[in-house]
Amino acid sequence: MEKLREAAQGRDEGSESERRREVILTAGQLFCKHGYERTTVRELARAVGLQSGSLFHHFRSKEEILVAVMNNGIQEVIDDGERALACYQAPADRLAALFRVHMGSMLHGAGGDAMNALVYEWRSLSEPSQAVVKSLSDRYEAMWQEVVAAAVTAGLLQGDARVIKRCVLGAMNLTVQWYKPGGRLRPAEFIDAMLQASLPTLPPGAGRWPL
Repeated sequence: MEKLREAAQGRDEGSESERRREVILTAGQLFCKHGYERTTVRELARAVGLQSGSLFHHFRSKEEILVAVMNNGIQEVIDDGERALACYQAPADRLAALFRVHMGSMLHGAGGDAMNALVYEWRSLSEPSQAVVKSLSDRYEAMWQEVVAAAVTAGLLQGDARVIKRCVLGAMNLTVQWYKPGGRLRPAEFIDAMLQASLPTLPPGAGRWPL
């Protein structure tokens, strides 16, 4: 009997976790399309098939949902970045793979909506919420700093590693303002073009991802 209760609890927790993820992803899409302030809790709840009150079973406030949208995108690139870096040892491959992870998340994953929220909705967060997001963002930037610094040491790049890191991340992140799917270049071709434009000294084909 106890095992049955534990199994049922596990199913309930899994279902709740999946519903929470659905809310985060849907919120990211709605915030991107309409803006955070103009997206109502009722609209978000309706989009995921919940009553407005039921939404707050998963989140304490609308602001907490915005934080979750941002952190979900950052966590995605941290997790995928760690997997990519584990596959490569050469500095050129590690840098290119991390670049591809970031752009892949921007175009296909949670990163695009998260970055849109970070760019346009940062001021909607309270200082404590900004601190929560910044803590996770700092982890990701530290990953980039290590990889860029190794590329500079190897002679692949010239200049200040911190400046290079910020320039490259900034170029990728601002694609949310101008990149349109269905354009002249397919997503994979666009990522290659962005990599060549941002880091032209890396050898062609470096750091293929996903493998």
